[in-house]
Amino acid sequence: MSDADIVGQTIAFVKQTLSDAEGGHDWWHIQRVHTNARRIAAGESCHLLTVELAALLHDIADSKFHGGDEEIGPRTAGDYLKSINVNAAIIEHVQQIIRYMSFKASFDKPSFHSTELAIVQDADRLDAIGAIGIARAFTYGGFKGRELYNPEIEPNLNMSKEEYKNSAAPTINHFYEKLLLLKDKMNTSTGKQLAQQRHNFMLSYLQQFYSEVQ
Repeated sequence: MSDADIVGQTIAFVKQTLSDAEGGHDWWHIQRVHTNARRIAAGESCHLLTVELAALLHDIADSKFHGGDEEIGPRTAGDYLKSINVNAAIIEHVQQIIRYMSFKASFDKPSFHSTELAIVQDADRLDAIGAIGIARAFTYGGFKGRELYNPEIEPNLNMSKEEYKNSAAPTINHFYEKLLLLKDKMNTSTGKQLAQQRHNFMLSYLQQFYSEVQ
C-alpha cells in the first residue's frame, strides 16, 4: 500500500471513529491539525508519513473522554495501524508521539523526543490558540458544565499534573493555565511564527472580554 493510500484509509477510519465526538475534538479538529502538521513539516527534515499518521490519530481515543486512561490513545492507534500492516517502527514512533505530545504530558520530565513529535505537537497547539482555540475552550467548558467566568476563582499558575487533569475551573482561567503559555512552548520556527499572531488575538479577546464584564 502506498503512503497516500495509508493516509487516505486512515482519514476514513478517523472520520468514522470520531463521528459523534465532542466539538473541540472531532474530525474537523483532526483535519486542522493534519493541515498544520503538513505545513510545518514542509520546513523540517522529517518522515512525513509518521507526521501525518500521528496528526490524524493523536485524538483517536483521548484519555479525558476515557476515564483518564493515558494508554488508550496509543493502544487504539497501534491496533489500527497493525490492522493495515503499517511498518512496526512507524507504528511505535506514532504511538510515542501520541503518548508524549499533549500539554499534560509536559508536566513530566520528557523521556522521548523526535522532530516528528515536535511538528505534530506544534500543529496541535496551534489549534488550541487563536480564534479556534477560544471556540474550542468554551465548547469543552460547556461540555463539562463549567462556569464561563468567576472572578472569585483565581487561575492556578503552579498546578501539578493531577491538578491540571482534575481541574473544573472556569473557562477563562484556562487561558492563563494553558492557552497563553503555548506560544513559548512551540518547537519549530514555523510553529512559533504562526503562534504569535494567534496569541496576540487571544490577548485582544481577553481585553474585550474584561471591558464587557466591567
